[in-house]
Amino acid sequence: MGSEVKQSIELLIQNIKRLISVDTKKLEYIIAAWIAGGHVILADSHGVGKTSLARALAQSIRWHPEDMVTGDAGMEGFNRVQCTVDLLPQDILGYNRFIGHSGELYFNKGPVFAHFVLCDEINLLTPKTQGSFFQVMEEQSVTIEGKQYRLSDPFFIIATMNLRGIHLFPLPMPQLDRFMIRLSLGYPSAEEEREIMNRHGRMDAWDSFESVIDSADLIRWKKMVDGIQLHPDVGAYIVDCVRQSRVHPDIETGASPRAGVRISRLVRSLALCRGLDYVPIDFVKECFISAMAHRIVTRDPSIAPELPLESILNSVPVEPKNRESA
Repeated sequence: MGSEVKQSIELLIQNIKRLISVDTKKLEYIIAAWIAGGHVILADSHGVGKTSLARALAQSIRWHPEDMVTGDAGMEGFNRVQCTVDLLPQDILGYNRFIGHSGELYFNKGPVFAHFVLCDEINLLTPKTQGSFFQVMEEQSVTIEGKQYRLSDPFFIIATMNLRGIHLFPLPMPQLDRFMIRLSLGYPSAEEEREIMNRHGRMDAWDSFESVIDSADLIRWKKMVDGIQLHPDVGAYIVDCVRQSRVHPDIETGASPRAGVRISRLVRSLALCRGLDYVPIDFVKECFISAMAHRIVTRDPSIAPELPLESILNSVPVEPKNRESA
């Protein structure tokens, strides 16, 4: 079963890379977070392919409504929210509309009622509108005028965030903490940039792009994540690394226990994507910084979060017999 999942994930990655130039491992992390039930934030400069990557991932899935675990309201397959400073919470979540001839209220669903939501340039939203995502991301539901609407499974948000520009509203730490990983795509190499120019310089670049995975597969894989073995020593290593973030001299605010929960599920999902039924401890080291950098605050803003996290990985012993409690 694991080899079947691995082959399907490889097919999905190959399909996306036919059109989008992206690092294979970073793409694998995004897919693993999706299967794990987490959300992803892509933080980078303008024009490096964040939106195109999310679109390609969404269009690689054949969405079948009959496969979904249905909530209280119908869901679309894929929706995109183009964030601007004038968007209000109801523009994201939806609103009640009075129907005059019937005297009833009708709920107009917002764009979050989709199985895959691309929230483009989330840091252009005002804090009030950013806050509308809190319940959606944590509880997978929406409350409008006292009535709760449950969203269906699977549910996944990719948010893009530009690091440079005007009218930017930084996301608060509690909201950043709800993203499973944060990644930066970076600029492509000269060869990749030439390929991008050749592909996307044509009007028909997306015409031949096809879906390769059924939504039923995605739901099945999500259920399989809990069956991946996480050895107690690997779990203890995750906890030790997370706890060290709270006492590191260069870190002002360390990660919450939620970080350990998210990392443990992410590495289980990554093992599934790679055809394994257990989590090697190297997977934790591999994913740790991407899963933690957005959850901490350094004492000196000029120090990148990755630096103290790297030192934590280098200092926390792997062997349980040498490990001391933090």
